[in-house]
Amino acid sequence: MFSFVRHAVDVVCRRSTARQCGALCWRETDGVVEILLITSRANKEWIIPKGWPMPGKTLAQAAAEEAWEEAGIRGVVEDQAVGSYRYIKRRGGKEIAIDVTVFPLEVAEEHDAFREQGQREKCWLSPIAAAEIAANDTLAALLAAFHPTSTA
Repeated sequence: MFSFVRHAVDVVCRRSTARQCGALCWRETDGVVEILLITSRANKEWIIPKGWPMPGKTLAQAAAEEAWEEAGIRGVVEDQAVGSYRYIKRRGGKEIAIDVTVFPLEVAEEHDAFREQGQREKCWLSPIAAAEIAANDTLAALLAAFHPTSTA
């Protein structure tokens, strides 16, 4: 019995992935939708603000908090995800698969001073242009297909 339980635990552990949440920050400027991309701290790839779930917050609320900490963005986050993507995080010589659930966030404010200021670059692009430079192919597809459900 012990070997069966041990085998079952090993299989579950091998197949499990970590979960994060991300904010697809968008705005409309002169009738054109723009998406915010930021650089990752480690290798300066273009990504969206994302991070780990937070105690006491929904995934959407945690995604909005990441947008504030990583990009100085405040706005209205939707509770309904627009999709997800997977990336591989390398930490301590190990690779971890991470699934990121992505929530649209309509930008109301952009601040110059924020927690990770100076650690990241930011740029506003059309959905297609954002998709062209995104670090992850599945994220790129999400960006290219994005259509906001509301406009300011």
